[in-house]
Amino acid sequence: MQMTMRWYGSKFDTVTLKQIRQIPGVTGVITTLYDAQPGEIWSRERIRAMKEEVEASGLSVAGIESVNIHDAIKTGSEDRDKYIANYIETLENLGKEGLRLVCYNFMPVFDWTRTELAREREDGSTVLAYTQDAVDALDPEKMFASIADDMNGTIMPGWEPERMAKVKSLFELYKDVDEEKLFANLVYFLEKIMPVCNEYDIKMAIHPDDPAWSVFGLPRIINNKKNILRLMDAVDDPHNGVTFCSGSYGTSLDNDLPDMIRSLKGRIYFAHVRNLRFITPTNFEEAAHLSSDGTFDMYEIVKALYDIGFDGPIRPDHGRMIWDEVAMPGYGLYDRALGATYLNGLWEAIEKSDKRGGKTCG
Repeated sequence: MQMTMRWYGSKFDTVTLKQIRQIPGVTGVITTLYDAQPGEIWSRERIRAMKEEVEASGLSVAGIESVNIHDAIKTGSEDRDKYIANYIETLENLGKEGLRLVCYNFMPVFDWTRTELAREREDGSTVLAYTQDAVDALDPEKMFASIADDMNGTIMPGWEPERMAKVKSLFELYKDVDEEKLFANLVYFLEKIMPVCNEYDIKMAIHPDDPAWSVFGLPRIINNKKNILRLMDAVDDPHNGVTFCSGSYGTSLDNDLPDMIRSLKGRIYFAHVRNLRFITPTNFEEAAHLSSDGTFDMYEIVKALYDIGFDGPIRPDHGRMIWDEVAMPGYGLYDRALGATYLNGLWEAIEKSDKRGGKTCG
């Protein structure tokens, strides 16, 4: 595997490439053209400039997260083929520049949902958090306003102000889109782009819905083992794969994360590994990556990835805000650096134990 960090670009990220380069074991970044709009074609020139900036720092671009999908594709509107053609051209340009991994999601309206961006924990750190009761009491048009003050002056992915200003019209677009229609639209999209993915060896790695249940009545289709395996079967192409995000699938305590990983052997191309702490099944907060700080057994998650021969990029996901850092919530430097080091330590221990036949020295 390759340890990486998500990076939003020098114009948007509070963390620098120089800082990322100094995290032991981190050799690449997962990045994007953060100011590109859904449906916009990414030019080779912009892709190359982004790649050259990263490589000049001594890192590599391990993948793209995300090439955002236009709502016309998700809803299956009359002009979806135009936007799919644009997406294909972007994939061609990425392929020509040697980039072979794209993480994306197919969530309606909100890319992810949290009700708090700075819940204070007992140690004084702050974390992203979700409470279903808060969602139930909230007008979806006011969702952005309820958390905007905690963004520390940054632009959160999936919560861009220009997009959130259109929430009412976005809900109108999806009013007739149920889970089956959304799934059919996803299959249609993937079937259209697989030829270019095969030509340039681009792995499409779908990110799960977050949380793993309906929010504001919006459909959820990538949220459990049954549904993700259904998608792998529906588009049975080696370039149709998975971003395994333990924190997103893990929002549902019904999901057995190590079992899901093993069931997806050969189709996981990217991994987000993080921990959650549950107060109730629908009230949870982000935790440090350490197993004992949350609900998940991180050793078993990493071991499952190792056992299936996972060799793609992995990154620590949402971190706590610690040591008075002011950054994009969930995407500061310090706690994610601790997370990367912890995950590298788990991987090294599992790898060495395997090579020694499970025996320890003594």
